[in-house]
Amino acid sequence: MEESIRNRGEKAAEEEIEKDGAVTAEREGLRFRCMTVIGQIEGHYYLPENQKATKYEHMIPALTEAEQSEEIEGLLILLNTVGGDVEAGLALAELIAGMSKPTVSLVLGGGHSIGVPLAVAARRSFIVPSATMTLHPVRINGLVLGVPQSFLYLRRMQDRIVDFVVRHSRVREEELRRLILQTDELANDTGTIIDGREAVKIGLIDGIGGLSDALAVLKELAARERREKKGRKLNAPGRRRQ
Repeated sequence: MEESIRNRGEKAAEEEIEKDGAVTAEREGLRFRCMTVIGQIEGHYYLPENQKATKYEHMIPALTEAEQSEEIEGLLILLNTVGGDVEAGLALAELIAGMSKPTVSLVLGGGHSIGVPLAVAARRSFIVPSATMTLHPVRINGLVLGVPQSFLYLRRMQDRIVDFVVRHSRVREEELRRLILQTDELANDTGTIIDGREAVKIGLIDGIGGLSDALAVLKELAARERREKKGRKLNAPGRRRQ
């Protein structure tokens, strides 16, 4: 009987990973949700089937479920993404930043383009030394009208991204804009590629670390949240005291 229950649980976990790139795990009494952002972030248009993609229509309900679940105490986001749809990525970043539960991100391989706001959206962010992050201006595919409104739209979208990153990290706005507009770093684009140590040095990411570091901090944040919640209950109005 126990083996049958265990097999059903393992099968459900495998289906969950295959569908959403997410799994609910437990470590030393901490029950947390682990979600992955991999490949390209798919937005309003389908990507070719031969490309790895993170679908935002899967991520949004999964993040909402993690926030509402009484069993889940924290969220771990693992990133290895080349970027993708700007509005979809920014929407997911805002959802993560707006969660009341502890959140920790870990950049593995790469956290490029719109993956940067996703990495800094968590309360604490980590990056492995070998990972890289690409900072560059917003780009548009397809037909672009050569009118002032098009350039104004691009500038406003870039400002939204810069503002979000600055608010959720320690990087200076002037430094971030300088790196985004640098002309001698990328062969076919303006921008900059930075590695893990550089990302921490400029304040974009909180620290260098791996999976165990991210889990340790998530556990610490969750324990603090438990203590604060207990304190609020004890100090609630109308509670009898002896």
